Amino acid sequence: MKYGYYPGCSLERNAAAYNVSTMAIAEPLGIEFNEIDDWNCCGATEYTSIDLLAAYALIARNLALAEQLPDNGKLVAPCSACFLNLTKVAHQLEEEETLADKVNLALAEGKLHYTPGSIQVYHLLEVIFNDVGLDNLAKKVVKPLKGLRIAPYYGCMIVRPGYQRTFDNPEHPTSLDSIMNALGAFVVDFPMKANCCGGHMTQISQPVALEMLRRLLKNAADYRADIIVTLCPMCQLNLDAYQENVNAYFKTDYHIPTLYFTQLIGIAMGIPAEQLGIGKELVDARPALAKIGIEVPSEESVPEKKKHPKESLPMPTMSKED
Repeated sequence: MKYGYYPGCSLERNAAAYNVSTMAIAEPLGIEFNEIDDWNCCGATEYTSIDLLAAYALIARNLALAEQLPDNGKLVAPCSACFLNLTKVAHQLEEEETLADKVNLALAEGKLHYTPGSIQVYHLLEVIFNDVGLDNLAKKVVKPLKGLRIAPYYGCMIVRPGYQRTFDNPEHPTSLDSIMNALGAFVVDFPMKANCCGGHMTQISQPVALEMLRRLLKNAADYRADIIVTLCPMCQLNLDAYQENVNAYFKTDYHIPTLYFTQLIGIAMGIPAEQLGIGKELVDARPALAKIGIEVPSEESVPEKKKHPKESLPMPTMSKED
C-alpha cells in the first residue's frame, strides 16, 4: 500500500512522537509513505478567514507537489487540521472551475499546477481502519493491551464535514474504538469523543479553553480511563500541556496521559516504547502502561521533554465568574 505523505508542521516539533510512531508502524503494516518534497504549512485554521485565495493557493501548492509523486494519487495527512484543509481545498477546486483557475494562476509563479480531482486525501485513521483493516491489524498484535482502559478521542475535525468522503459517523464515530478493541484494550464509554478541545482558544480566552478541556478530562475520569488516545496534534497538545493548568484553575487533580493512537498500535505490535516517542508527554504515561507490563524510558533519559511548549504556557488571570 503506497501513499504520498504530508506530515504538516506539528509533526516536526511538538507532535514529533506522532510522526515517529507513524513511521515505526508503517512498514510492519505494509504501508509505504512517500513524503512530499518541499511541502509547506497548510495555514492551520485562521488563514482562510484572512485571505481565502492566498490560503487556498498555499494549501493547493501541497496538492500540486503531491500530484508529482510516483504514487496512485492518494495522500495521507495524520494531522486533523491538515487533513481538513487539504480535503476542503481539493473538493472546492474540483467543484469551482473559476476558483481553480485563480489558484493555478497563483501557483504558476512557482511553476506549479494542480489538476482538480487528481489527489484523494486520507487521514491516517482511515488508512489503518479501512486499508489495513482490523483483521490484519489484530494479526500483528503480540502484546495485547488487555487491562488498559482507553478513552478514544476523535476531536471535532476528523469525521466532519467530510469533503471528499465520509468514513465514519460524524456524531458518534467508532473507527478508533474498533482499532483499540482490536489491540485488546478495554474501550470505555466516552460520550464527548467528538467534542472540540478548544483548538487555539487557549491563546484567545483561557477560561473558556480550560473549561472545554475540563469537560473532556472529567468525562474520561468518570469512566476511569487510564489513557486518552487521540489522532490530532492540537488535541494532544491541549489535553497534555494544559492539564496542569486545568488542575490549578479548577482545583482538580487529573492525571490522564494523552497518547497518539499510533503509539498504542506500536506498543501492541511489540515495538519498544522509546521507538514510539513515548516518554516525551507531559502527563506521565508510565503508570498507566505499567499496568500491562510496558517499561517506558525515565524522564532523565528523554531530555527533549524539558523543551516542551508547556514551559511558556501562561496561567489564566481571569476568575471563573468571568
